[in-house]
Amino acid sequence: MSNVNPTAATRIVVGVDGSQQSQQALRWAARLATATHASINAVAVWDYPVTYGWGLPADWNPGDDMKKLLTETVELALGPQRLVDVTLTIRQGSAAHVLLEESTGALMLVVGSRGHGGFAGLLLGSVSAAVAEHATCPVLVVHGDQPLPDATS
Repeated sequence: MSNVNPTAATRIVVGVDGSQQSQQALRWAARLATATHASINAVAVWDYPVTYGWGLPADWNPGDDMKKLLTETVELALGPQRLVDVTLTIRQGSAAHVLLEESTGALMLVVGSRGHGGFAGLLLGSVSAAVAEHATCPVLVVHGDQPLPDATS
């Protein structure tokens, strides 16, 4: 991970929520980043649940939980010896809104077709549908959880 702030044109933004779909989105982004000499900005978004304050510990910090989830998801998806530069971004707000902001001017935005909280029968989740419709850069919506084909095939 790096603190380097890459230029927008060489940055691929990936929405990460810890799901298998977001892990696959990270793998696709890494493949694309390697091919285009881009870096990855892995973005996790959180917001207070509607039940906040009702029985939740007063010292609970959802931002800290999301940082841990993001770090673990990137490690699972890309491994500790990743070949691309990855910046981790954690923000509060609406996932679709934040991803649209973060991807402004980016080379591409990559998201899974469904993440946590989706309904099993849906082909496209609400966040992926919203970013596909409103993004100002190309969007790759990754479906399925099959491994990527070998880069040489």
